[in-house]
Formats: sequence, C-alpha cells, structure tokens
Amino acid sequence: MSQERWDVVVRFLDGPMSYHGDIVCRGPVVRMGANPGPGGLRIEGYRGLDDRQAVITAYDGASVSIAPVGTNQVRVAPHGNVDWNEIQPINEPVYLDQGAVFHLGSPGRGATLQFVDCRRLGVWEQQRILSEAAQVSPDLQPSSVQELQPNRGVPAWFLPATIVLVLVVATALVVPLVGEYRRSIAELGPIDEGEEYYKYVKPEQLAAELPPEFAEGLNQPFADFVMLPNAEKADWNALVNNPTLWDQRFLNYVQHSVKLHLQAWRFWGRLDQIVDDYALVVDQMREAGLPDVFAAIPYQESRYRPDIQSPACAMGMWQLMPEVGHRMGLEVRNCKLRGSQTLWSPTRQAPPLQVYKNAEYIDDSQPMANKCRIQRCEVDERKDVLMATRAAIQLLAEPWADDDLAASGAVVQLTILSHNAGYDDSRFDERHRVKKTNIRPAYLSYLEDNNLERAPDFYGANITCTSPDDQSMRCGGKLHRETQHYGYSIVAQHLLAVCYYAENYGNQGAFKDWRKYTRGDGYCTGMNIPTKAELQKRVGTGRR
Repeated sequence: MSQERWDVVVRFLDGPMSYHGDIVCRGPVVRMGANPGPGGLRIEGYRGLDDRQAVITAYDGASVSIAPVGTNQVRVAPHGNVDWNEIQPINEPVYLDQGAVFHLGSPGRGATLQFVDCRRLGVWEQQRILSEAAQVSPDLQPSSVQELQPNRGVPAWFLPATIVLVLVVATALVVPLVGEYRRSIAELGPIDEGEEYYKYVKPEQLAAELPPEFAEGLNQPFADFVMLPNAEKADWNALVNNPTLWDQRFLNYVQHSVKLHLQAWRFWGRLDQIVDDYALVVDQMREAGLPDVFAAIPYQESRYRPDIQSPACAMGMWQLMPEVGHRMGLEVRNCKLRGSQTLWSPTRQAPPLQVYKNAEYIDDSQPMANKCRIQRCEVDERKDVLMATRAAIQLLAEPWADDDLAASGAVVQLTILSHNAGYDDSRFDERHRVKKTNIRPAYLSYLEDNNLERAPDFYGANITCTSPDDQSMRCGGKLHRETQHYGYSIVAQHLLAVCYYAENYGNQGAFKDWRKYTRGDGYCTGMNIPTKAELQKRVGTGRR
C-alpha cells in the first residue's frame, strides 16, 4: 500500500458550516463527527451526530471510501438532488466518486457534504504556495519541475543554494504579508475611549465602506446566531447558507454597529465588568430554548445596570415598565410619586397608549429627564437580576412562539424588536385597541400592504428614519423611529461579547461553545480583541 499522504477536500451543502467553502481534511484517514478527536473534521452546529459519525480513507487518489462508525447512519448518492429518506444507510465502506454527496445522520437532521477532490500532499502544498506567491508577484510562474534521479548525483552547491533561495523567497513573501496583516488587524480593534454603547449608526457612518474581509467575516456569526434559529423556526433550511435570502439592510447596519463598538475601549471595559451577569442570562436563555443573542438586550437597555430608571419609568437591567413587570409576576408595590401623598402600585397588564400623555406616573410637562414621577417603591423586583431575567424570558417567549412571526424567517430580530415596541398590547386594552407599532400588528400590516406571505427582510425594509430622534414618528415605515434603530445594535454587541468572553473567559460554562470563533478561521481572529490585562491598564476594570 502506498505510504504517500493524501488529503481529502469536502464541502458542506447545508447548515452553519456551508459558508466555509472547500475544507481540506488531512488524510489518509479522516474521522468526522461532533467530536472526532485530534486531526478529525469537527462538525459543529448540526443535530443528531455522534462524536465519530463516519470515516473517510484515502490511501491513493483513485480509491477514496467512506464508512460509518459503528451503527451510525451514513448515506451516499451521486449528487445532492435526492430524497435522503429514500436512500438506505450503508453498513460497509463505499467508494466515493468525485462530486459524490453523502449525508451523515438521519434524514432531516445531520449534515450533507460533497466529496470535492483527493490530492497528494505535495501537489496540494505546491499549488497553495504558488498561488500565494502569484498574489504577491503576478509575473511569477511555476517552474518546470522534473523528477530528481538520485543515481545522477547532486552538485555540492545545490543544497546550500537551495536553502538560501528558499529563505529569500520566503522572506519576500511573508514579511509584507505579516505587516499588512498586523496593520489591518490593528484597525479592527479598540482605538479610543469611545462610549459604552452607541445608540445608532449615523447615515454618514453607514455610508462608509467596510473592509470586504471584515464584512464577509461577519457572515459567519450572523448565520450562527441569527439565521440558523430563524431557519429552524421557519422550517426553511436554505436561510442558513444562502445570504441572498438574508435581510441585507439589517445585516449592513449590524456590520457598521460592530465596527463602532469594537473601536471603543469603554465598550470592552463594560463587557468585562458584567461577565457574570452576561453568563447568567446566556444560561437562562438556553434553558428556556431561546437564542443566545437575546442576552445582549439588557446591554442595549441599561448596560446591565439593575438600578437604572428611564424617563418612562422603566426600571432595572431589562428596563421593564411597571405594568409589564406586574403582568409577568414581579412585585412592584407602594411607589412614591413626586407631587403626591398617595402610594401607587400598577394594576394594568400593559402601559396605556401614548404612555407619556396618559400614564399617571408620568409628568408630561417636565423635560424628558424628569418625566418619571416614581421616586422609589417599597418593593420593586424589576431590580433583581435573576427575577427580571425570568420575567423578560416570558415576554420574549410570546413573539418567539407566534406562528406568523416564526414563519417569517426573521423571528429572531422580530422578537428582539418586541422588547422595545411590545408584541401585541391589544390583548390587554379594555377596548382591544391595536397599537400599530407593536411588532405583531406592524408585521401583519406590512404583509397585507405588500401582498406577501412572509417577509424575512421586514426589519431592514422598515428602517426608514435616519435616527431614533427623527422628527417623524415612523418616517413612512411600520416601526417606531426608536424601534428602527434598536435591534441591529443588540446583535452587534452580542457578536463582540462572544469574542471577548470566549477569548478571556472561555473556561466558563456559558462561553465554552464560543471558543471555536477565536480559533482557526473563526470570525474573532479577524479582530484585535483586547485582553483583561489590556483593559485593566487602559480603562480600569472591576465588576460593579
């Protein structure tokens, strides 16, 4: 049997790893599964796969075979246009022709891959090196390499000259590339004090061109944290690996918001201060079956501060209104209102329409900073981190479970927006009046106006105001101006939180799954993520 090393090239055809393109697996034995061990192809983000699902062997380029490990299911077809339910699992090694497709796991779960090619190690490495060299010097052409015959002898000068030549070429190729790499990475990290958060992306910031590799790199986490749960809820698998179906305007705002936040030292410093609470919220979301990205909602609301009260009298880390807290089972009782001797407790299930004009705890005659009349409450469980988080989860679960929103292909962003705009308060209004900017009525109205069955780009299509402080309430869109500039920052903040916590606190349970983004071609490697030590030196940290 030949002892030459052969590498196997495969490509994922579905799921969260499909955007990786061709993947080179080091042969001659390629183990594949959820945890295949050192050197294996680790398949992440797919359900129903064993640690070692299958193995490919390639001892020469003409006889590549795949076999299941134990009783695991593996199906093979000449192309991908098949119904895997009609293909029987193999129970012994099967040869793979170039272009053949195989499915790991049971139909409806698992992963589908295509066998692209099998290449001798030397050929693969030579092609890669020549390709990289050609990018540096387009005039460089591959030389004519002939077989070296040992019996003909080697001149004494050959080996030293070869070593010198290799070193010179390597230096010429690598040094400029390393310098360029360092320069580009430095630009994608904190550069000034900045702010703990940025409320919105300004039009001139949105117009600035992003580095292509940066924008493309963010497709990976956007697919994992937004589009994968969207696809699963909508039963629409193509959403995950087909960016043409994504809400491109929403994604563009996310990308620019990521750039804004990652440049600010104070943003990273605040992330370090709230690590324990962020981990708690992530764990609570997973326990409830909700996406990780929702953990950034309290960052947008309060920067995870439990004792903040808004001009509308929203309180706590999640900024829950008094009536909403009451409806979700939190005790909000005996509140002292400015200018009144009577203690007040919420009894309604939702805030009144036009809360600044109609809520008894609001003084609309005052400037914005003084509109809330609540000075203190005898009991206010909205300040309790765990209790408020569980109440917020109940709120988020309402739009998350809505059949119409789930089918939209955008339920992640719609659920995020509902925390700002409300889901459907008509259920709690004595006259069942519809609040048009609540997410459910706004979305259904958009479908009707545009004669659509579903709208995965609903959010982006309704970012019509240039800022959350625009003169117009909706600027011709379906969402309130504040809601329009609410959701994309939350996604951006979470994508950066993933990198920081995985890099600096990756041993904590909540963050272990995120470490993959800080390794290899994970998206975090394309940014200069600060360390705890750097933050301590630059802005000072200390959890508070």
